[in-house]
Amino acid sequence: MSSLDGPRIEPDDESARELQDTEARLGRRKGPFRGFRGRWNELPRQVQWAWMVPVVILAYALPYLNFFPITTEPGNDWPISLFTMAIYALVAVGLNVVVGYAGLLDLGYVAFFAVGSYTAALFTSPDSPLAHIPYMWTLPLAMVITATFGVILGVPTLRLRGDYLAIVTLGFGEIVRILATIIPAMRGQVGFSSVGHPPGGTATQPLFSNSNGTPWYWLTITIIIIIMLLVGNLERSRVGRAWIAIREDEDAAETMGVPTFKYKVWAFAIGAMVGGLSGALFAGQIGFVNNQKFDVQTSILFVAAVVLGGAGNKVGALLGGVIVAYIPQRFTAIADYKYLIFGIALVILMIYRSQGLVPAKIRLLAYVRRALKLTPPPPKPRIQQEAAQTRGGAA
Repeated sequence: MSSLDGPRIEPDDESARELQDTEARLGRRKGPFRGFRGRWNELPRQVQWAWMVPVVILAYALPYLNFFPITTEPGNDWPISLFTMAIYALVAVGLNVVVGYAGLLDLGYVAFFAVGSYTAALFTSPDSPLAHIPYMWTLPLAMVITATFGVILGVPTLRLRGDYLAIVTLGFGEIVRILATIIPAMRGQVGFSSVGHPPGGTATQPLFSNSNGTPWYWLTITIIIIIMLLVGNLERSRVGRAWIAIREDEDAAETMGVPTFKYKVWAFAIGAMVGGLSGALFAGQIGFVNNQKFDVQTSILFVAAVVLGGAGNKVGALLGGVIVAYIPQRFTAIADYKYLIFGIALVILMIYRSQGLVPAKIRLLAYVRRALKLTPPPPKPRIQQEAAQTRGGAA
């Protein structure tokens, strides 16, 4: 057995009964999707991919499915609303790495979103004195810069935990917004106009225009699929297991030899990269960036999206981001009350479904079940064997 395999599980009769009781409780769960996750996890990976193909096709076809009751028109343009939902979904997937996997409460995630937006604006807008580069080059550049900011923030602060870390990250978000206000090169409320966009179209009618949300939505959906694949691989890797161990009990993880500080910095850097990428996409579609778009309320909405969908589940985080963006776009009459609505929804959710709409996967039960099937029962102690033989002889 290699050092990576871990200890061999040898269940006894009591642990087997506990496992059966746990499976029975899980099997009694109610709801329309009862047992769906179990059947899905039992499918081979190739079959899962085959089932996902129609879902991806439907996602790309959504700009043309502009009909009641899902449409956001006439209040809001449907393709642009789809782009907004995709941006919130991408942000939620990135924040889920920090909050859901590593268990680090980040209330200032909007700072990374702002850094990505300003990166795209500074290197593409005619209002910027910096050298201009093609817009598509600003996407990886925004990821590198925001990852650097994530490391700079994480190294001195990630030794804090819980509420203390939340306050520090909240302050970091406000610092970024204030710096954008007081530094003359950041142009404060005046901001940057005519932010760049991807190539395509003609000089008079570009393909990626501010009024045409369909190409922007397709680009963002493609990026989301790539990010989801990468995050899924991370979740199944040693890094993902370390994050989950830190989330469940950081002291126990550190006692077992997990370098908790290193993996927490990794989580901050990776989450910041995704936040910066989404900010650069947002700036390109809007075409205008100033300091008014990155307030605390927006950061709280990002956190609400992760908690609402299900912290620790990338699909749940994506669903939460879509819901948080869709409801104000769909029901414009209540858009001004979105913070109240989502606040009440979160309170109700914490009471009746604290793990979110799509809870994190419980993989430990699957591993124990597999171990019980593959591992022979341990031999009984000699005293129990002699007692059993005595009872058999007496019979």
